[in-house]
Amino acid sequence: MKVKPWQIAVFGVGFVLTLAGLVLLFQQRAPAVASLLSPEDAAVVEAGQRIYVEHCASCHGAKLEGQPNWQLRRPDGLLPAPPHDASGHTWHHPSSHLIEITKYGPQRFAGPNYRSEMPAYEGTLSDAEIVAVLSYIKSTWPAEVRRRHDDLEARAARR
Repeated sequence: MKVKPWQIAVFGVGFVLTLAGLVLLFQQRAPAVASLLSPEDAAVVEAGQRIYVEHCASCHGAKLEGQPNWQLRRPDGLLPAPPHDASGHTWHHPSSHLIEITKYGPQRFAGPNYRSEMPAYEGTLSDAEIVAVLSYIKSTWPAEVRRRHDDLEARAARR
């Protein structure tokens, strides 16, 4: 059987379109693992530290240490502010979740009836300011904790 030139052209176009589709699918399913945060960017970290001091340190501590007994509910039923240093659980969450919790409050994940003193910062801080604060926080973590958070980010990106 002799292959006609138009058959080769149709096959070629189909192959190229299939390949392009697979590349696009891969890019959508596995976005760049580069975190939303920029803990290596000195300017972002410096801005984040200033914003943290102004908006977060009064509850989460000047050294990101959180409030005493942060894992035990107080008599009013609320939990004290957790630490954001390596001793806390901040690094156990993907950046996208941290951004949403900061922007919309913990109810975003815990449900609308969850009671917390953590305010939603939407309307107070811009998205860039929230990212700067979280970049500052991440910049303070030891290398091993940052690596583990990066691994968590990579797994979250593949979902």
